[in-house]
Amino acid sequence: MAGTLRRVPTGTGYNRSSVTGSLESAWDKRGASAWLLSPLGGLYALGWWSYQAVYALGLKRPYEPHCPVVTVGNLVAGGSGKTPLSLHLASTIASLGHRVVLSMSGYGAPRSHDATLAPAGEISAREWGDEPAMVRWLAPELPLVVGRDRVEAARLAHAADPDCVLLLDDGFQHLRLRQHVPIVLDAPGSNRFCLPAGPYREPRSTGLARARLVLPGGEFRVERNPVQFRQVNGGVQKLEEAAVMCAIARPARFWEAVSASGVAVRQFSPLPDHDPLTAGTLFAGLDSGLPLVVTAKDWVKLRERDDLGERPVFVALSESRVEPRDAFQSWLGSEIDGFVRQTSA
Repeated sequence: MAGTLRRVPTGTGYNRSSVTGSLESAWDKRGASAWLLSPLGGLYALGWWSYQAVYALGLKRPYEPHCPVVTVGNLVAGGSGKTPLSLHLASTIASLGHRVVLSMSGYGAPRSHDATLAPAGEISAREWGDEPAMVRWLAPELPLVVGRDRVEAARLAHAADPDCVLLLDDGFQHLRLRQHVPIVLDAPGSNRFCLPAGPYREPRSTGLARARLVLPGGEFRVERNPVQFRQVNGGVQKLEEAAVMCAIARPARFWEAVSASGVAVRQFSPLPDHDPLTAGTLFAGLDSGLPLVVTAKDWVKLRERDDLGERPVFVALSESRVEPRDAFQSWLGSEIDGFVRQTSA
């Protein structure tokens, strides 16, 4: 069921707190709500330590149906730029001469159960999930395997191409699968409690200890290119002002990025992350005379509607990259080649 839209007009007092969700705001710092929920966060952390100990003590061993497996993950809930970084890594690995298969969960979609190799060509967000559909739109030639069972995904990838590099998008907490080069995005704030008192999916210390590389960290950092706009619907129109809609984990960041690009945001409609954008009232209250700016993740859902008409729609695109580029490419190539040699031996 679609979430409730919040229309936020431009004007005095239009600031980040106006469009930041209450949970995101609570997680920004260790405020009263965080301390109130801290016992639950402690229980969550204890549960995670117990889960990890099963593997650390050798009571269970992770499956290894494929090698090498490179992971892009994070330690906190919500958006942190994993998928843009995964696309960057896929391109980097390909430039090193390796074939890549990308594994994604397909959160909330029918294909998220088990794991399935996605067919060639355009795929439906309703069936495969918004993020896999977005990746296929942005990188049409990149093979995808979709589903939450990452062990089965690795088996499928190995069967399809035994010599590929399997790249996991958001797979760091899947301890059932051996991950050879786990890369973790880390953006520590003042609130380092585990869910629900804070944003952490696992205790930060355990995550950092398992990571092969933490970004930003050492000499490496993640940078994002300036936002570029691609018109995908309606008659040609110059983008100077717009209504903005998004269904992502951190809507305030999207609003900030669009505003920083020089586009005047006249209306803003943030929805819950992964909202299907199927509500019949989705465009109610939005000025039809304004171009609509959305994320790529939202466009692959909107394009399946039959009521867009001639509304001008622009997709805001911003690529991620790891700098310094040459040093990172050398590091990643060395890591992958080491496991490739082990497999060959």
